[in-house]
Amino acid sequence: MAQALPGDDAPLIHDLIGVGFGPSNVAMAIALNEHNARVGRQGAVTAHFFEQQPRFGWHRGMLIDDATMQVSFLKDLVTLRNPASEYSFLCYLKSKGRLIDFLNHKTLFPLRVEFHDYFEWAAAKVDDMVSYGHEVVGVTPVVRDGAVEYLDVTVRSEEGLAVHRARNLVIGTGLRPLMPEGVERTGRLWHNSELLRRVEELEGTSPARFIVVGAGQSAAENVAYLHRRFPEAEVCAVFSRYGYSPADDSSFANRIFDPSAVDEYFAAPDAVKRRLMEYHGNTNYSVVDIDLIDDLYRQMYQEKVLGTERLRFLNVSRLTGVIETPDKVRATVESLVTGEKTPLDADVVVFATGYGPADPVGLLGEVADRCLRDDEGRLRVTRDYCVATDPELRCGIYLQGGTEHTHGITSSLLSNTAIRVGEILDSVLDRGGESATDEAGPLTDGIGSSAR
Repeated sequence: MAQALPGDDAPLIHDLIGVGFGPSNVAMAIALNEHNARVGRQGAVTAHFFEQQPRFGWHRGMLIDDATMQVSFLKDLVTLRNPASEYSFLCYLKSKGRLIDFLNHKTLFPLRVEFHDYFEWAAAKVDDMVSYGHEVVGVTPVVRDGAVEYLDVTVRSEEGLAVHRARNLVIGTGLRPLMPEGVERTGRLWHNSELLRRVEELEGTSPARFIVVGAGQSAAENVAYLHRRFPEAEVCAVFSRYGYSPADDSSFANRIFDPSAVDEYFAAPDAVKRRLMEYHGNTNYSVVDIDLIDDLYRQMYQEKVLGTERLRFLNVSRLTGVIETPDKVRATVESLVTGEKTPLDADVVVFATGYGPADPVGLLGEVADRCLRDDEGRLRVTRDYCVATDPELRCGIYLQGGTEHTHGITSSLLSNTAIRVGEILDSVLDRGGESATDEAGPLTDGIGSSAR
C-alpha cells in the first residue's frame, strides 16, 4: 500500500508511477511483482500504472493473420531477466495447451497475433497494478526545502481528474504514427497502424486500387495482405528504391541487439554511435524479411505470365501529392530518374511511413525545465535509463523509449525489454535509500533498506 504524507488532503505516495501500459511497462509491472513477492511487504515497491486505452492493445491494426514476429519468442517480457519466470511465453503456451504443438512447429518466431495474445495474458496477471481508461495529463513538482521531493501526476478518467504522488516515474508511451508533411489521416488516407480496422470499414464495397507507400516490413506486409484480401483490386507499391531491401538478421549482425551492446553503445563517442547506426540500421529500418520479398516477387512474376497483373511495383519513384474527392484519391507519382509525373486514381492510399517516439517530457510541464540536454538539444539520459536533471530534482524519471541516441537501436524494440526493466528496477531500489524517509518517519510501505 502506498504511504500518505501528513495532512488530511495529502495524496498517497507511490514509489513508482508508470505512464502507459504497453509491453515495456507490462514487463516493468511484472518485474515489480516478482520483486515484491520475493522480498515481502516491508521491502515492497509500491507502484501503479495508468493507460489511456480501455484495455491492453499493441499495434492491433497490424495483427495480420499470417504475420510473424521478427524477434525470438525467448525475447519475451521476462526470459532474458528471469528464465524461471511464470510470466514467460512458454508458460503462456502451457496455459493455452499449445506447448507441444509449438515445439513441433520448430520456429523461434510466433505469429504476431499469438504474441499479442501472450502480452494480453501477461497484462491480465498484473491488472491490479494498472488503471485503464486513465490518461496522464500533467506532472507538477512537489517542492520541500528547496528540492523537488515528489511528483504529482494528474490523471483524467470518466470520473474526472485525480492527483497521484510519486517518488519516481517510468514513461512508456510508445511510438506515434508518422504521416508525410501536410498529409492528414482520413477515410481514404490511412496509416498502416490502422490497417485492419480500416479494412473492416470497406466490407461490402469493391475497391479497385490501393496504393501503398513505403519500403519497410510493414509496407510489404500491407501490400501482400491487401492483394490477398481484395482479389479483384490492383495494389500498387510506391518506393524510392529498386526493390525491397532484405533485413540483415545474420548471427553476427544480431549482436547489436545483445544486452552488452547497450553498454558498448552508451560508452561510445558520438561519432562511433553514428557509425554503428549507419552500419547496422539495416537490421531494423526500411528492410523486409527475405521470405516475404521472394513471395511478392514470385506473385508479381506469376501474374505477368498469366496476364493478370494486379500487383504493381512503382520503384525509383515517390508520391508527390494526394487530392481526396468524395469517391477516390488522385495521387501523383513522380519518377526519381526522369521527373515524369503520373496521376494515379485509387480508392485508398496506405502510408507505411513509420513511427516516431512520443515526446517523453511533453507531460512534465515545468519539471521538463529541470531536465538536462546535450549540445543537440536531446535529453541527457544516464545508463539506467534515467533522465539527467538538476540536483534539486530528487525524483527519478525513467524512459522506456526515446533513448536511441544514448542506448542504441533497441530503445523502442522488444529485444532488451526484459533486461531494461530489471535495470530500471535496480536503479529505483538504489534511490530508495535516499528517499525512504520523510518528516513523518520511515515509509514502512515504501522502499526501505530491506528492499535490496
